[in-house]
Amino acid sequence: MNTFIGQAGPQGIAGIGTDLIYIHRIQASYDRFGLRFAKRILGPEEIIKFEGRYRRDAARGIRFLATRFAAKEAFSKAIGLGMRMPMYWSGMQTLNAASGKPMVVLAEPLKTWYEQRFGTAHVSVTDESDLAMAFVLVESKKGQ
Repeated sequence: MNTFIGQAGPQGIAGIGTDLIYIHRIQASYDRFGLRFAKRILGPEEIIKFEGRYRRDAARGIRFLATRFAAKEAFSKAIGLGMRMPMYWSGMQTLNAASGKPMVVLAEPLKTWYEQRFGTAHVSVTDESDLAMAFVLVESKKGQ
């Protein structure tokens, strides 16, 4: 059986999303709103990692914040919601497996909504001097 792009099935792709952002835009928001901005965007585990990185190297912390911002935007596009409920900034975290591979971790009520509709989500993030980028691929739910 051939699986065509956009076709739901055992190995189908339900959605893709990408986001590219200038890091200076995230820096400007952080300069204006401080940790309040980071806490609005990041989930609990991401906040811990951000604070540690920011303490060691402020620029590295801001790059982390920018990649996570981009990942949330890309994920919201991949699931077709944009930034509206049940999608919310801190409800989707990009954390790292022991191997270092980035992974999507969801909080309620987004988690239940997502699991009813989709399979595994894959995320990749990168940053380079003035840009941060994320790409998300969401698999179709098995059997749909």
